[in-house]
Amino acid sequence: MATYEGTWAYRDRFHEDFARTYFRPFGDFALSSIGVGTYLGDPTDEADEQYHEAIVTALESGVNVIDTAINYRCQRSERVVGAAIADSESQRDEVFVATKGGFLPFDGSQPDDPGRYLHEKFVDSGLVDRDDLAMGQHCIAPDYIDAMVDRSLDNLGLDSVDLYYVHNPETQLEVRSREAVYDQLEATFEVLERRANDGDLGAYGLATWEAFRVPEGDDSYLSLPEILTRAEQAAATVGNEESHFEAIQLPFNVYMADAFTTPSHDTDAGPKSVLEVAHEADLHVFTSASLMQGRLTSEMPDRVEAELSGETRAQRAINFARSAPGVTCALVGMGSSEHVDENVAAGTFEPLGAGAFDAIFE
Repeated sequence: MATYEGTWAYRDRFHEDFARTYFRPFGDFALSSIGVGTYLGDPTDEADEQYHEAIVTALESGVNVIDTAINYRCQRSERVVGAAIADSESQRDEVFVATKGGFLPFDGSQPDDPGRYLHEKFVDSGLVDRDDLAMGQHCIAPDYIDAMVDRSLDNLGLDSVDLYYVHNPETQLEVRSREAVYDQLEATFEVLERRANDGDLGAYGLATWEAFRVPEGDDSYLSLPEILTRAEQAAATVGNEESHFEAIQLPFNVYMADAFTTPSHDTDAGPKSVLEVAHEADLHVFTSASLMQGRLTSEMPDRVEAELSGETRAQRAINFARSAPGVTCALVGMGSSEHVDENVAAGTFEPLGAGAFDAIFE
């Protein structure tokens, strides 16, 4: 697991290569504000080799945050992350590893009949109750997530992960009420609290796509204040004084800035955006889709781009995500070492200050 000593030793080794705010706190840890994402790419040996080289390069260039998920590239992403950490010059306690569980994963490649495969491997085996499935491929039931934590640790070859996300819980809203989703999340949080007590994970959270960014009336909406309440109740049930719910992940980029602009979460002080709620709750925010699957490398509003620092458009897009208030780390897909060099160099430029960032939206 990442440690104070390890992450600060990593920071001390690299911080002079970057701008002042490049390394940011996660509790006592020092984390790079640019992280490696491992979502994109085909489940092939060639892609594995490219990811392996890219992750090793990133770790040896000043990036100590790696994000993955059990379903990414049919479990191959988790496996290559573990291998790359082992093969790099970085020590395990210097590296912050996050993974996710929720979508039922294939194993190594996509089968000819995906639906039949998932049914046989997960439902017929008793690992997943059919009633807990959404869209035939998603489950956040406590026993399933508990089993996926173990499988992720096996894939990664690690004794623990630093952050474990319940993945896209809004998917469950396709088949059950919002209150039922909150209830199931609370039960699953109890499992994750126990796993944290056992040292299998350092913290947990939710990785979402739409849930926190859409208006309250949207079919995909989930309330962050309510989820925080459920996490507190789960911690109390387990006997923990404080919850281990410490982070959220969501898309944030120039074209998807509603985490900052949409006041969709009710608080005692009135409706606030998810970034405001997260900041006030001392939650860490990790942004996904920082380059919008590459779109922002070819286009960006001129008015916004003019305010951002960076030699390339990709660097300016990354620095937009890093500029949002409360963001700990902007995750960027890095499927090749060439991407690593350009993306990491974004950290040599300062992101926008709070006033300049606010001004973009005026």
